[in-house]
Amino acid sequence: MNLQGVDEPALFRSIFAAYPDALLLVNGQGVIELANPAAEALLDYSAEQLVGLSVDALVPDSIRPRHAEYRAGYAKSPRPRPMGTDMELVAKRRDGSEVMVEISLSPLTSQGLPHVVVAIRGIGNYPRVKRALQRAHYAECVARMGRLAVDARDASLLLEQLPLQAMEALQVQVAVVFLLEPNQLEFRVAAGTGLLPSEAVGKRIPNRPDTPPGYVYEHARPVIVADYRRETRYAVPQAYLDAGLVSAMAVPLSDKGQVVGALAVRSTQPQRFGDDEVRFLESLANLLAATLQRVQSEESLHHAQRLESVGQLTGGIAHDFNNLLTVIQGNLQVLEELPAIEGDGFAQQLVGAAARASKRGAELTGKLLAFSRRQVLSPTRIDVPVLIDSLADMLRRTLDQRIRIEVHAPDDCPPCVADPGQLESALLNIAINARDAMPNGGTLSFSGQLCAALPMQLRGDFELHDRPDAYIAISVSDTGSGMSDTVKERAFEPFFTTKELGRGTGLGLSTVYGFVKQSHGAITLDSTVGQGTTVTLYIPRFAEAEQAAADAGASPGDIPPGLKVLLVEDEAEVRAVAMRFLATLGCEVTPCASAEQALPLLTQDAGYGLLLSDIALGPGMRGTELAREAQARLPQLAILLMSGFSAELLDTSQSAPLSWELLAKPYSREELAHALVTALQAAKG
Repeated sequence: MNLQGVDEPALFRSIFAAYPDALLLVNGQGVIELANPAAEALLDYSAEQLVGLSVDALVPDSIRPRHAEYRAGYAKSPRPRPMGTDMELVAKRRDGSEVMVEISLSPLTSQGLPHVVVAIRGIGNYPRVKRALQRAHYAECVARMGRLAVDARDASLLLEQLPLQAMEALQVQVAVVFLLEPNQLEFRVAAGTGLLPSEAVGKRIPNRPDTPPGYVYEHARPVIVADYRRETRYAVPQAYLDAGLVSAMAVPLSDKGQVVGALAVRSTQPQRFGDDEVRFLESLANLLAATLQRVQSEESLHHAQRLESVGQLTGGIAHDFNNLLTVIQGNLQVLEELPAIEGDGFAQQLVGAAARASKRGAELTGKLLAFSRRQVLSPTRIDVPVLIDSLADMLRRTLDQRIRIEVHAPDDCPPCVADPGQLESALLNIAINARDAMPNGGTLSFSGQLCAALPMQLRGDFELHDRPDAYIAISVSDTGSGMSDTVKERAFEPFFTTKELGRGTGLGLSTVYGFVKQSHGAITLDSTVGQGTTVTLYIPRFAEAEQAAADAGASPGDIPPGLKVLLVEDEAEVRAVAMRFLATLGCEVTPCASAEQALPLLTQDAGYGLLLSDIALGPGMRGTELAREAQARLPQLAILLMSGFSAELLDTSQSAPLSWELLAKPYSREELAHALVTALQAAKG
C-alpha cells in the first residue's frame, strides 16, 4: 500500500487501536506482544497486563492441554483461519469468568514476520446466542429440580425450592404455587418467594374465572400477561399494580388430566415472557405435579398399609378382647339375677350401666374388625330415616360444597332388615358415583319409604315376594350427567366403568348388586342423559311378628333338659361364664381347657349331645380340627363353635359343614341359647 503524505505506521497503529474486535499480536512462542483497547475490555486486562502474557492464560483450564497441541500444529502450517463458527469457543477473562467468542487467526509470515494476529469477537450478546444460553440455563435448572424431585421423599422440600429456582432463572420478582383445595371452591397459596401480603403462604384465593389462578383453572392452559395495566380477561388485584408488577405468566398443575393448581411468576418488566419461558415453567410445573401425585400415591399406599396393619393388629387382639367382654357381660348378667341385688334399685342401675358400656365395647370391636371386610354378614333391624340422616350428615362434611344434599324419609317409615354396615357402604358407593356425575355441583337426594308394590320390571323375579308392603325402597338420586341406554344395560356388570383409567375399578355397582341380592332384595336404575340418575334399593321389611316368633323359638325351653355338653375353652374365666350360662339353661357340662383334653372323652357311651368349642385354643389342635374329629367319631353330635375373631368365623363358615353353628363373642345367655337350639336342629336335619 502506498499512501502519499500519510504516516503508514501511525495509520496502522490507529486502525489496530480503533478496531471493534479484540486484536492480539502473538509471537511464535505464543506470547502477546500487542493488544488493542477492545481486547482489554473483552478480557478484563490492562494493556500492560496483556503484553508479555502467554495466550494459554486466556484458555480455560479444561482445554488448555489440547490448546497447546493445537498451537504447536498451527505453527508448523500457519494459514488464515476462522474459529468458532461451527463450534463453541470460550475465552477466560482475568477474573476467571468465561465469555463465548469467535476467533480468527491471520499469520504474518507472508510479510516476513513470525507473528499471528488473533482477532477475538465476543458473541455472548448476540440475540441467538443469548437465547441459546438462556435455554441451556433453563434446562440446567429443570435438571436440578428433577434430581431434587427424584431424591426428595417430602414434597415440601420441592415446594420450597421450586419457586426460588424459577424466580432466579427467569429473573422475576414473584413466584407462587397455588394448590386447589379439596372443595374445589378455592386455592391455597402453598409456597412462593417475593410474595405479597395478600398472597402469603396459607392464604385462600377464590376459584373463580375472574381471579388469576381461577382463570388458569378455567382454561387449563398457560396464560401470559404482557401488561397488567391492559389486562381485561380477569380482575388484576390492585396489590399487583401497587407493587410495580407489570407482566406475568402462569401454567396449570395437572394430575391425570385434572387441573389441581397453578404455578405463576410475575415481573416488573413489560412483555417479559415468551415461548421459551412458557416451556420452562411448564417443565417445572410438570415436575411439581408429578411429585405431588407420587407423594399422594405413596401416602395412600401407606394409609392402606396402616389400615392393613390396624386390621391385623385388631384381629390379633380381638379374640382376647372379646373374651374379656364375654367375661364382663356374662358376670354382669349373672350378677343382675342374684337375689341379693334383685331388689336393690341402685345396684341394678350400676349393673345396667356396666352392661351397656360393655355392649358399646363389643360394637367398637366390630367396627374395627370391619376394616378387613371379613365380617360375617349380620342382618338386623335398621331404622331407615336414622341411617339416611346419618349418611347425609357425613356427606355434607366431605363432599364438594356445591353439591346440595336433600333427605326425604318420613319418621313413620318402617324398618328394613339387612347388614347395617354393608347397607351404609352400598349407599355411600352410589353417592360417590353421583358426586362424580356432578363435577360442577348439583343436588344429591336420599329417600326411604315403604314400597306398596314392586316396580313392573321386578315382578318377574321369582326370588322376590310379591305381597304388598314387603320391601322398603331406599333411593339415591342426582342431577348429574346421566347414562345412555348402553351404559345402563351394563351398569351392574363387574369391571364395567365409564371413568377414565385409574379412577374406577368397575366393581362399585356390581358389589352393591351382589349385596342387595344376598340380602334377598332387588335394585333398579333409572337414568336420562343430561338429567340425572336414580338408584333404588328394595330391602326386605323388618317383620316384627316374625322376629318375635323367632325369638320365642330360641327360648331356653327348647333345649332338651339335661343336655350333655362338652365345653372346650382355653380361657378359664370365659369357661366359667359359659359353664354358668349352660347350667342355668339346664345343661350338664363337662369343661375342658384344650382339644387334647377333650378328645379322650368323645366316646360312644359318653352321651354328649353337643360340642361347644372355641376355635382358637392356644397351642395345639384348633377347635375346627376337634370338631371334625368329634363328628367323625360321633356323627350325630351337634357342633357349636365360637370365636372372638370374626375372620375365624368367616373362614370357618366357608369351609365347615352346614350343620355346624357359629357363635360370635361376646355373647349373652339368650344368644347362646339360640345358638344351641339352632345347632341341635341342624344336627337332626
